[in-house]
Amino acid sequence: MQELLSETVFPLLGGSAAEAEDAAVLDLEGGRIAFTTDSFVVQPLFFPGGDIGKLAVCGTVNDLAMRGAKPLYLSLGLIIEEGLPFETLEKALSSVAEWAGRAGVRVVAGDTKVVERGKADGLFINTAGVGVVPEGRDVSITGASPGDTLLINGHIGDHGVAVMTEREGFRFESGVVSDCAPLNALTEAMLAAGRVGAMRDATRGGLGAVLKEMAAASGVAIEIEEEKLPIREGVRAVCELLGFDPLYVANEGKLVASVPSADETAVLEVMRSVEEGRDSVAIGRVTDGKPGEVVMVTKLGSRRLIRMPSGEQLPRIC
Repeated sequence: MQELLSETVFPLLGGSAAEAEDAAVLDLEGGRIAFTTDSFVVQPLFFPGGDIGKLAVCGTVNDLAMRGAKPLYLSLGLIIEEGLPFETLEKALSSVAEWAGRAGVRVVAGDTKVVERGKADGLFINTAGVGVVPEGRDVSITGASPGDTLLINGHIGDHGVAVMTEREGFRFESGVVSDCAPLNALTEAMLAAGRVGAMRDATRGGLGAVLKEMAAASGVAIEIEEEKLPIREGVRAVCELLGFDPLYVANEGKLVASVPSADETAVLEVMRSVEEGRDSVAIGRVTDGKPGEVVMVTKLGSRRLIRMPSGEQLPRIC
């Protein structure tokens, strides 16, 4: 995916990988807005802890929130496969309505297309999101600085494992459910409590990919500690059984934030006061080492170089 973007998509459209953010911040008369778009092709459409409708709302809201924006409006494009049961569509749209309400956003525009049987795998959803960026707020993937502490708002790998076990029909006794959730209430609390330099939600590619993106975009090095990574035993067990690395398993309700050490205590405390951040912990720090390098200190004290994943362990998870 990274090669496709950097070698084909960006050059043809006049952009660059260095400008890749979760949302674009645009200066308009009267203020600044954040704008994003996303497509959701998850399979199965319903999984423990979520569904394609909830995923579409939360994924779009979170992309806006990662730029410090207050999400306001969504569009909803539906690509429906001929033969999709009406009850399935109704259930997905009811979920969109519920989670839009919870996130405090409105669906204000949309489009519906029906394609031939076998052409859309049930239902695809495309969204666009708009939010306002308060004056003086500047949060970017490029904002991590040496000396910052890295915070994460809870356990990693839940979403990818929940979707994969449901898709494949595995019946593990892990009880893992997706962490899919809107994070805008959490980010607002964080930004009110202290300065946040960089922020990113760890979706496809998991925590490992996000840390690599942050280190490269900010021109810094990152060091994390394996023993501090929050991983549920159920996720760890499934990953060990199937040969997956939890660092690269997708999440849909987790963010990583780079926070100056002076603000660490205040931001971490307020994160833990919000439902989506009650399990927040510090997992590492930003250093002035080799730009773009991410290292994990293992439980044995050795140092493991974290690389960008060469492929997707679990495709079709969002």
